[in-house]
Amino acid sequence: MKLQRLLSLVRQAVDDYDLIDDQDHIAVGVSGGKDSLALLYALHELQRFYPKHFTLHAFTVDLGFGIQDFSGIKAFCDGFQVPLTIIPTEIGKIVFETRHESNPCSLCAKMRKGALNLEAKAAGCNKIAYAHHKDDIIETMLLSLMYEGRFYTFPPKIFLDRTELTVIRPLMYVSEADVIGFKNKYQLPVCKNPCPADGHTKREYVKNLTKQLNKENPGIKERLFHAVVSGNIDGWALPGQHSPAAGQDLVGQDLPKASSVTKEEF
Repeated sequence: MKLQRLLSLVRQAVDDYDLIDDQDHIAVGVSGGKDSLALLYALHELQRFYPKHFTLHAFTVDLGFGIQDFSGIKAFCDGFQVPLTIIPTEIGKIVFETRHESNPCSLCAKMRKGALNLEAKAAGCNKIAYAHHKDDIIETMLLSLMYEGRFYTFPPKIFLDRTELTVIRPLMYVSEADVIGFKNKYQLPVCKNPCPADGHTKREYVKNLTKQLNKENPGIKERLFHAVVSGNIDGWALPGQHSPAAGQDLVGQDLPKASSVTKEEF
């Protein structure tokens, strides 16, 4: 995937859902995975020509495993002249040694989000950009259907009352396959996730299931995503006139209560 294509999809999402306003100071959650690195790359390049001025600040939450090397992320951010804050925590120890969580992803995500929110607010940020792509949105919808019995996925934009931060998802139109292609083409410095639960979750099961469904029924991912956009899900606007995925401003709408299966992504 070429940078021009990535920027086109990110620009479309930003314009359709009014994700960026003039003078925004956007915190970018950078885990070191391909998605978050691609997001930071895209937003940095978008700054060059987007009519609304915004600034970026990268944040990486150190889970405290003691084996993750962040030098690649630091060099990546330095190359873009984007400030990076590495947030030290003991989340890994709390989740796996103290709490012995049977569903570690939910607690870990909640604690990571809390640490990121605090640091983003302290740095003067008013928005946080998460790197959820189109496949994440589809998989969360299927998780909700299968394990919660409801038709739901996280929205493109949501205002968090307690923190007064707005979460945005600029990669929402980008497929995971395109992110992988971009990572390979531009040699992104991926920092491997040291989490013991990585690859052994319900989300991983649904990811593999979706791949199999799409293999047997080509185009099913696009149809599932269309169902999300047009399905009147909480937090999603109905399609407008200028784009098949256009929407209204979602700031101020609250997320419904989620179970431990899907809330890990909020």
